[in-house]
Order: sequence, then C-alpha cells, then structure tokens
Amino acid sequence: MLETDQTIIDWLMQGDPALRWQVQRDLLDAKPAAYAKERARVAQEGWGKRLLDLQDADGTWAGAIYGPKYTSTHYTLLTLRRLGLPPKHPQALAACARLLDSDLLPNLGPGFPDRLHAHADLCIAGMVLSMLAYFQSDDPRIHRIANHLIDSQMPDGGWNCRSWRGDTHASFHTTGSVLEGLVEYQRVNPKSRLPLADAQAGGREFLLRHHFYKSHRTGQVVNDSMTRFPSPPQWQYDFVKALDYFQAARAQPDDRASDAIELLLSRRDATGRWPQYRGPSGKYFFQIESVGQPSRWNTLRALRILKWWHNAG
Repeated sequence: MLETDQTIIDWLMQGDPALRWQVQRDLLDAKPAAYAKERARVAQEGWGKRLLDLQDADGTWAGAIYGPKYTSTHYTLLTLRRLGLPPKHPQALAACARLLDSDLLPNLGPGFPDRLHAHADLCIAGMVLSMLAYFQSDDPRIHRIANHLIDSQMPDGGWNCRSWRGDTHASFHTTGSVLEGLVEYQRVNPKSRLPLADAQAGGREFLLRHHFYKSHRTGQVVNDSMTRFPSPPQWQYDFVKALDYFQAARAQPDDRASDAIELLLSRRDATGRWPQYRGPSGKYFFQIESVGQPSRWNTLRALRILKWWHNAG
C-alpha cells in the first residue's frame, strides 16, 4: 500500500480545479458525486476557463485546426482533455466537430475528405480519437477512426505513422497516442466488437519489451527526451506519459516496467515532489507551470502511477 504524505495532498489541493478533482478521484478514491462539483469548476475558473475564453466564435482556436503548435484547435482541445474539462461540454463538442469536418484525417472512408496519395497520420488519429471519445462526441465517424487504428497495428504490437512508407518497426510516439485513443474509446464504447483489449495488450507489450524508453536490441536509452516529462504532454512520447496510460487502463503491473518506475522515483525531490520540465518548442497561450519548479501536475501523475504500481494485482 502506497501512502502519500498529507502535506503533499494539501499542496496539490491548493492548485487549479483541474488538479483538485483528479487528486480526489485518483489519490483519495472519492466517488464521482464527490468530485463532480470540483470537476465542473474546470470550465469556470483557472486554466480551463482561460483556454475556453480564447476559443474563436467558429469553434476553433487561433483560427487553425492543427498548426501552429500549440495554440491550434487540435492541441488546445488535447490540453482541455488532460485538464479534465467535463465530457459533453458544448465548446469542446464544437471543436470536435471542427476537427472532424477538416481535412486533418483524409481517406478514412465516407465523411472524410478524399485526397490523392494522402494518408491519415496515425499519431494524429490516435489523439483525435482520444478527444472525441473523452468529450463523448456522438458523430459516427469516430468508429471509423477506431477501426482504422485497429487495422493499422503492426506485427510488433505498436503503431507507426510512417508504416505506409515501409517502416516495419513501431514508433514510441505513435504507439503512445494510439493507446490513449483506444482506452478512451473503449471506456465509452464498452460493448464495441472491435478487439480493443487485444490491440491495447499488443501495444503495451511493445512498450514493455522496450522497458518504456530503451532499445530492445542494445538496452540503451533511445532518446533522452523520453526520460523527461513536461506536463501536460503533447504528441511527444515520454515514459511517464506511457506509465500514466498503463494506470488509466488498469493494466497488470509487469516487472519490465521496474526500470521506468525506478527512474520516476529518482526524479522525486527531498520534499516528495516532482519538477516541471521544459516542453517542446512552440507557441503557447500561457505556461501552466514554471520550468524547474515543483510541479503539481507531475506530482499528481507520479503519485497515481505509483499507486497503481503498488496496489494493482
């Protein structure tokens, strides 16, 4: 049983509503009725309200669908999902509709744009699926995205946005985004006939075989960026983003995750908090937390991962 110092809980609960409701759900095991009021505040104050207030009248942000990073509709909606804006929020649903009606995902069948020699980017498709499912869009095109992702799984269990070009090894970045999309889709479509559990098991096996950030051939770190974890994460993969998916999916802990757990523990400071890291370069409406300072977001994510690790099974 993992016990968290009450001073850390108190510190987390002094943060934004987006943090407070997730602390109540993930660390304090509160029932939905207990954290619903706090969750509703995400749209009424703090980071969530600031982003909602920046939405254009047509349902977009920055007048754009995918770029610029990270003020466009796609990435702002992704951040609102991570903040926990309540599902079915009308502004979020308007943005979901704009994503689906854009040319972001070509050649996925009826309702999607036809573009000669174009391929829907699997990394983007995974992120879009996660947002549509989380905000509970009722557009039937969501099912075509999920089906396409299932069909695009590679023999090694993962996904790669460049597989159409002949790549035969899955990508950490794409696999992480697709897994997040599939778990959100499964949550709101529990009776789906798609092999969602099997597909996710294959994706998790890919990450476990690589110990979350290492080459399966040499055992060396694939890229140092995978060992840092800015929050909220964007499209880039890192080991904490992946571990957070594992706990959200209630996956069975596996010894091959031990290195990643030890790395996570090594980043904790003397006060029991985790720092904020510099995010990817690009344009932001505002910085959620200060780089190099103790991060409530990363502390919350780390603690719920460790809770899953110690308590599951």
